[in-house]
Amino acid sequence: MSVPGLRDILRGLIGDLKDRGTHTELPTICEQLGLRPPCAEGSKRERLHDSFDAAPDSELVVIAERYLQFFPPNPETRNKIQELIWQASPCPEVPKRFRREIANCLDGEVLFLNAKHFMALLDNLWIIEDPFAALLGTSSTSLRAKIEKHVVENPGDWPVDHLFEELGAYDCSNRRFLHLLEGLASADVRPDLTAQNHFVSLLNAALAPCQIELQATGTEGGYPAFTAVSIGKRVKASAKNLIFASQVKPDLRFCDAINNDVEVVSNQDKVLIYDRPIGVGGLTWQELQNWWAHAMQLNDDDAKGSLYRRLFHCLPENSPPQRLLFEAYFKHFKLAVPGLPALLPEVWLHWDPKTARERGKDALLRFRMDFLLLLPNGTRVVIEVDGKEHYADARGQADPKRYADMATCDRDLRLAGYDVYRFGAVELDGESGLARAGDFFDRLFKLYRLANVTHRGS
Repeated sequence: MSVPGLRDILRGLIGDLKDRGTHTELPTICEQLGLRPPCAEGSKRERLHDSFDAAPDSELVVIAERYLQFFPPNPETRNKIQELIWQASPCPEVPKRFRREIANCLDGEVLFLNAKHFMALLDNLWIIEDPFAALLGTSSTSLRAKIEKHVVENPGDWPVDHLFEELGAYDCSNRRFLHLLEGLASADVRPDLTAQNHFVSLLNAALAPCQIELQATGTEGGYPAFTAVSIGKRVKASAKNLIFASQVKPDLRFCDAINNDVEVVSNQDKVLIYDRPIGVGGLTWQELQNWWAHAMQLNDDDAKGSLYRRLFHCLPENSPPQRLLFEAYFKHFKLAVPGLPALLPEVWLHWDPKTARERGKDALLRFRMDFLLLLPNGTRVVIEVDGKEHYADARGQADPKRYADMATCDRDLRLAGYDVYRFGAVELDGESGLARAGDFFDRLFKLYRLANVTHRGS
């Protein structure tokens, strides 16, 4: 993602917000954007620029999304910002050939059931109306007018291939094209379950060569909500039982084995079980915080601090490096954290009601992961902090057996679809440790194209 491009376009737009209010209203504007309060001196534009310039690059995507939400610009500018934001997240590729095949497979099919929402979808993704058309008297010749005539009022006048050509769907970004397909499959455009499923089956057949599939990842008013996801890579199964934030082996039982529902029998304060569906987007800190707020009946502000403290205090007191890594994540990314993956500590990978002694040679070796990140599209990242107990015996002597066990567990995890990253505990100490951890997360998220996380500091 081009950080200078997003920073440059946002700086000008945010400076222009000077016309949205008086000097006394600038703090509210900055708060809506997630910026620090403006300085006391200078013109309104200078004060807004000062607040924006202080924002690190790691927060630009969040600021851009808030700008679009609270201060929607004209469609051309909106599209430029959208493209820069979308470059920050992974997106499967749909080559032009397969876009044309999708258009061809949709010919003869009902393209929409609700014309109003169909036009709104196009309006939200494309520029189909000149903003000065009404003044110039050219509204009747706009793309909007042509689509209403040849697609809405007279279905079949335009083949889908021609509609895609007019929209620019063959040359647009992969993300914009997939949002178009997701929108066409949505309950707003297609408020009929049978019609939705039929339409999705057609699209999935055409998308299969691209290793992409529209999957139901949520609901909208009782209808499935479909998202385009990569298939054939990473962990295919969705997470069912996310048990974390516990140093002790939890006392669990199946309360409904058929539905794979578990409950904590005792010491409920010593373990957390995330019980909400985890969709294609992985699990973000904001989603985890929302779950915590609901479970504990807290408002957003109280939930933010309460959840952080709960997770931090589950980390072993005798492992300062683990605690430093956890702190570094929040210090480094600051306001961007809500939109980033939740850094889950002390996650249970294996759970066996019998002890290792009772299970014998078939006992599972690794029970817990130090940290787990659930990224989009089934990507699971494990982070381990290794003290000397990982490679030495109680006397501090090198122990080849312990190292071999660790290597075996890593292989098993990787073969199961997890990506494993290890820190030596001595790496995570003091200010240099904080910087090293921050640099790691920057590079990790760039590798997975999750978000732009170049860190400027504050």
